[in-house]
Amino acid sequence: MKIRLNPDEKVVAMVKEGLAKKDGYCPCRLERTPENKCMCKEFREQIADENFEGYCHCMLYYKEK
Repeated sequence: MKIRLNPDEKVVAMVKEGLAKKDGYCPCRLERTPENKCMCKEFREQIADENFEGYCHCMLYYKEK
């Protein structure tokens, strides 16, 4: 298993800018809850799933099997 950044530098820059503006909370979500702090709970659960391969909700990270 490997976690990597999206190879699209524009997406990475845009998401990182949004994270900075929202104090590390996912820029794709409205609520500032612990579950939405990057890496969000949804993606941490996807990482734990050995069958999951794909991007996190905001497309910043990619999990490879």
